[in-house]
Amino acid sequence: MVVKKYIMQKEKIQQVVDTFPEEVDMDALLEKLYLLDKIEQGEKQLAEGKGIAHEEVKKRLQKWLE
Repeated sequence: MVVKKYIMQKEKIQQVVDTFPEEVDMDALLEKLYLLDKIEQGEKQLAEGKGIAHEEVKKRLQKWLE
């Protein structure tokens, strides 16, 4: 089993924490941090040319919707 490490800079974490009220729902905080990490990973993959073209995605979705 491969365990993935989630690494995020403290500055980004602090920016997210600053958007929350004084009393923080830990689940909401962790969900937001996780979401931002996934978005960052996706953007990195796209920059590396690892993404799927929009037209290809539309073709694949069309098959599912039939």
